[in-house]
Amino acid sequence: MTRPAQGTPCWYELTTGDLDAAQRFYETVIGWTVAGSGMEGMDYRIAKAGEAMVAGMMLPPAPGIPPNWGIYFAVDDCDAAAKGARADGATVYMEPTDIPDVGRFAALADPQGAAFSILAMDDAGEAFGPMKTGHGNWHELMSSDPKAGLAFYGRLFGWKASTAVDMGPIGTYQLFSHQGQDIGGMMAIAPGMPGPGVPFWLPYFGADGIDAAIGRITANGGTVLNGPMEVPGGAFICVAQDPQGAAFALVGPK
Repeated sequence: MTRPAQGTPCWYELTTGDLDAAQRFYETVIGWTVAGSGMEGMDYRIAKAGEAMVAGMMLPPAPGIPPNWGIYFAVDDCDAAAKGARADGATVYMEPTDIPDVGRFAALADPQGAAFSILAMDDAGEAFGPMKTGHGNWHELMSSDPKAGLAFYGRLFGWKASTAVDMGPIGTYQLFSHQGQDIGGMMAIAPGMPGPGVPFWLPYFGADGIDAAIGRITANGGTVLNGPMEVPGGAFICVAQDPQGAAFALVGPK
């Protein structure tokens, strides 16, 4: 058994108020196949890209939680990682808990308030697949203090600062790498940016074509917040909201 290295994105999870509607939307827009997990006591659904399990979908675990996408990052020891993150200023929303046949997870927020989860997995997983359609491709942190955020995640996961991209009046987009591979970017929240206006993580899923995907988003009740926009390397992105209000992003060819 080979577990992913600490700090590797390893799972994506949608919290939504309408599972049936969300299932129809993402099956159509991204091309996933979604089915029940068989988990006792809750309606937890699994989204697959081909045969690979990529994401989960569930109802809010408590009242007042808005629709949102969450990202899980792999750790070697969930209890030790949660303890270290708390000592470094993070908030632990859910203490380390076992998931039968999956591993042990905890839900946290970084010192600036962006929510994320950690997972000590029982196997490698296939959710993160750069350049693969339907898989997680990129991860973006919008933060009130991205410099402090990168320092926090660097201590927790070993991430390193990579290329810094000057975005003009909205600031610097700081790429970060994990084991020598760029896996995401961080930047400061600026007025008018798409999203909830508070620190948050945004997952990017691979699309087979951005223009076609945008057509599917709007035709099925979603809203395009930004894009299509070309990014370095020749790919195109769009940031969107599903019909229930959860923000997500897509990346792929035009």
